[in-house]
This record gives sequence, structure tokens and C-alpha cells, in this order.
Amino acid sequence: MSDTISHGIRFGRIAPTLSTRDLDRALAFYVGALGFRVAFRNGDPVGFVILRKDDAELHLTLQPRHRASPANVAHLMVDDVDALHALCKAHGLRIVRGVQDKEYGLRAFVFEDPDGNRIDVGQRLDL
Repeated sequence: MSDTISHGIRFGRIAPTLSTRDLDRALAFYVGALGFRVAFRNGDPVGFVILRKDDAELHLTLQPRHRASPANVAHLMVDDVDALHALCKAHGLRIVRGVQDKEYGLRAFVFEDPDGNRIDVGQRLDL
């Protein structure tokens, strides 16, 4: 594929959409534990929510038959990976890959949210 195809196109925000079997449980984690705020709700009953925190945006969609992927579904950059790791552990979340300094310049770990969605978390080592 030629680089000229995308030449001149400016890409804006992209936000992952995570499926959840239980929207209230997902909100309890992302809002209650991680401090995201609800920016938008859609449906009656609500089946889609947009969450924001700092520069991060996350979309939650209610999928009662959701089955989590064994692959990472989102990558989140933070400024204190160790604090987020501790928070995830305190909330009883499964840590898929523990905190490690990576050769590509990130301190990183992977956790599963309450629905089993794998989130890869990183912090630049040069900060």
C-alpha cells in the first residue's frame, strides 16, 4: 500500500469500545475505581456510555453475551504505571502480565477489567 493514499488526511481521536455484560459493574470500576467521568449515555435503558479522564476516552457498550478476547483490546498510557497496577490489584483484578521495564522504552503491565477485557498499560521510562 502506498503512503500517498493517506497523505493529507489528519486523523483525530480514536477511542476503544469495550463490551460489557454488566454496565453498572463496568461503571463501578471505570468511574468508581479509576476516576473516569460519564460524558455521554445513550439508550433507554442505557446501553452505551462514553467515559473520559484527562486525555483518555473509553466507550462501553452493553453486550449481555460478551466473551472477552484473549488479546489486548486497548493500550492505555499513564504517568504512574505502578500506582495503577496497585489500584488494579486492590480491586481484585486479574493481572495478566506483571509490571516490567520493556526494551522499547515503556514500563508496562496488562490487566483484565471486570469483563475480562485486557488492557495493556504503559508509562514512558524517560519521564
